[in-house]
Amino acid sequence: MSAAKEFFETSVFIAAFWKGHPQHEPSLRLVSRANPEKSTCAAHTLAEVYAAMTALPVKNVIPPDQALLFVGEVRSRCRVITLDDEDYWETLSIAASMGFTSGRIYDALLLRCARKAKAKTIYTWNYKHFLAIAPDLATRIKTP
Repeated sequence: MSAAKEFFETSVFIAAFWKGHPQHEPSLRLVSRANPEKSTCAAHTLAEVYAAMTALPVKNVIPPDQALLFVGEVRSRCRVITLDDEDYWETLSIAASMGFTSGRIYDALLLRCARKAKAKTIYTWNYKHFLAIAPDLATRIKTP
C-alpha cells in the first residue's frame, strides 16, 4: 500500500457535514479537497459518521437515508482502510499495556488505520486524545 498524504478522523467529517458545528468551515474546506488518491479514513469511520449524523442534537433530525448519503460522500472521497484480526489484537494489547480504558480504544484503532495507511498528516478535532494515545505521531496529528 502506498503512503497516503492524509488521514481523516471521524470528527472532521461530522464538522464538515453539520452546518451547526463550530468547526464547520475549516472542516468543509478540507473535506471538499479530499480524494482517494491522497485521502484515507478508517472503515470504522463509516459507522461513526452514520451513528453521529443520526444522533445530532438538531431540531430536524437527520433520517437514516440522509446519513447514508454522508457515508457515501466519505467513501467517494477517501480510500477506506481496514484492519484485520491481528491489527485489532495488537492494538488492544498495546492499549491494555498503556492502561487505556473505555472509548479510547476506538481512537487507538483509528490511529492504527492511520499508521497502516502511512498517512503523512492525521486530521482530527480530538487532538489531545490522539496525542495522548500516540505521542510518537505528534508531528503528524493536526486540526483542519
